[in-house]
Amino acid sequence: MRTVIFYTRNQCPLCVEAKQMLTLIKEDIPYKLIEKDINGDDDLTERFGLMIPVVQIDDQIVQYGQIDYFTIRKRLQEKT
Repeated sequence: MRTVIFYTRNQCPLCVEAKQMLTLIKEDIPYKLIEKDINGDDDLTERFGLMIPVVQIDDQIVQYGQIDYFTIRKRLQEKT
């Protein structure tokens, strides 16, 4: 099963939209979702502060900022 790490923060409208998209995709393509709030971690805030939301699939950042449903879905369907 693939692993998706979703870097997010509170009060982030783009993050809410991206989470809804990830939830929709998960209904068709099973994967493990790990959600990380960067506000509680200085290193993550420094690394991703201006990029949020960030979607990482299997240790590779796939998208950040505006998350595209079709791009994420396609990456999850690819063979590993």
